[in-house]
This record gives sequence, structure tokens and C-alpha cells, in this order.
Amino acid sequence: MPSDAGSAPLETRANHGRTALVAALVVGIVALDQLTKAWVVASFSDAPLSIVGTTIEFRVSRNTGGAFSLFQEFTPVLAVLAVIVAVVLVRTLQRTQDRVILVALALVLAGAVGNLVDRMARAPGFLRGAVVDFIRVGSFPSFNVADSSITIGAVLLVIWGWRYQPEGE
Repeated sequence: MPSDAGSAPLETRANHGRTALVAALVVGIVALDQLTKAWVVASFSDAPLSIVGTTIEFRVSRNTGGAFSLFQEFTPVLAVLAVIVAVVLVRTLQRTQDRVILVALALVLAGAVGNLVDRMARAPGFLRGAVVDFIRVGSFPSFNVADSSITIGAVLLVIWGWRYQPEGE
């Protein structure tokens, strides 16, 4: 009769592997996000850096609102919502077995945390801080590494959902 005793170490290793992957993605992206924001604020606050003419440039802007600068008067609410989203994502990640979903949710979590750091630590103060956006592409609203991470994670989830729809739906 097979014993279940041998499966526990494999499950534990798999959990550690998933945890390590999520931690590496979140820490790496949050670090990259914060480092790039610090760099552009220190280097390009006075004048933008043109990468491809005026089509792609680094131009510092501060956003107290949400995506596309919406809800600027609700900065503390957005910060609290970001904390709630982060907690929900962490809880979901703990139960996720699919590696694509794991990576996608980790990317969304990393982006949420990156922008939450700004809301908590930047002027004008705790839970009222402005998110630093700096990547400008054409007339599209400015964004940052955290925003890109959220977008890539969301796109992965949509693609995964399209690809793995149960038959008959």
C-alpha cells in the first residue's frame, strides 16, 4: 500500500519554489520601480529626456489619482484600496497552483506594491503621496514600471483565460 509520507516533502518543495518565484518577482519589480523613479526624479525633474524625439520620453509627473490620473481627490482611499488588493492577491497566490496565474498575479501584486510605496512615502505625506510617473509614449498618459507590471500581469490573465476556456463555453 503506498504511503503518503513521501509526498509531503515534494509539496513543501513545490510551495517553497512558488514562494521563491513570487518573492523574486515582487521584490525585483518593486526595487526596479523605486530605483527608476528615484533616478528620473533626480535626473529629469527640470527637463524631459527624449528617447525617440517627442514620441518616447522620460518626463516626470506626479499622480495623486489612479490610472489615467482619475480620482485625484481620493488619494487616501486609493492607498487603502491598494492595501486591500495586495492582501487579496497574497491570499490568492497562496492557493494558486498554475504557474502562469502565479506569475500574472505576482506581477499585479508587484505593481500595486510599487505604487503603494509612493503613496505611503512620497510628498505630501503618508497615504496621500503622489505616484511618480515618467514614461511617456506619444499622447498616452505617463506611466511607470509598476504600472507596466500591473498591465503585463492583467494581459497574461486575459490571455490565459481565453486560451484555457472550458469547451462548450
